[in-house]
Amino acid sequence: MTSELEVFSLSGKRAFVTGASRGIGRAIAEGLGRAGADVAVAARSAEGLAETVAAMEAENRRVIPIVMDVSRVADCQTALIGAAEALGGIDLLVNNAGVEQVSPAFSVDESLWNRILDTNLKGAFFCAQAAARLMQKAGKPGAILNLCSLTSEIGVPTAVPYGASKSGLLGMTRALAAEWAPIGIRVNALAPGYFRTALTEVFYQDEAWQNAMLAKIPLNRFGQLDDLVGASVFLLSDAARYITGVCLPVDGGILASI
Repeated sequence: MTSELEVFSLSGKRAFVTGASRGIGRAIAEGLGRAGADVAVAARSAEGLAETVAAMEAENRRVIPIVMDVSRVADCQTALIGAAEALGGIDLLVNNAGVEQVSPAFSVDESLWNRILDTNLKGAFFCAQAAARLMQKAGKPGAILNLCSLTSEIGVPTAVPYGASKSGLLGMTRALAAEWAPIGIRVNALAPGYFRTALTEVFYQDEAWQNAMLAKIPLNRFGQLDDLVGASVFLLSDAARYITGVCLPVDGGILASI
């Protein structure tokens, strides 16, 4: 009989993590490795992935670097197939790759809109589609985790394209969960609150902004990358085998307090 703690293990699982060269993606990739998974880490450059790969190999984890651009549909397909060939299959997918650029709505042009939506939403869908095809062909249960955002639920001025992409990602999570449940593929999401990463560093340079944001967080601190690891492992593990279509806020209580 499986023990209560064994269901949280990812031993024997093969995972694919996009945007794994830094920040949230790297933290999750390393966390999945520590939970026992073999991990394909993906980003736009091999140089960017070098530190992630070195850190995971130093902990004797099996890690495969994959160079890809998620905004290109062909890359999504070839990258997942290549990772499956290298690892012997794909059981888990983390759609983390994302871009953001703050801009007043009147200043958003087609180029900016496409860059953000193509990476954050289109790329996530086609990675999910490619992964699900591999899972279905293998005839084994699988799990997909999408990185949503507080902007999936609330409106943020100067973040219209980003909010649109993350709201769309939440809708995609729910629709795919409903459609793919019969073939044994669970689809869930995380909605991180305020985490200091390379993507968000520009905001943290403003002390007044930091103070204003902290005042909104009931736990009275910004998120640390490790705060996302346990939630990710849980939703991808057999401990969450009866959970699909949910978006779990990891935000220090912001959404609960609105």
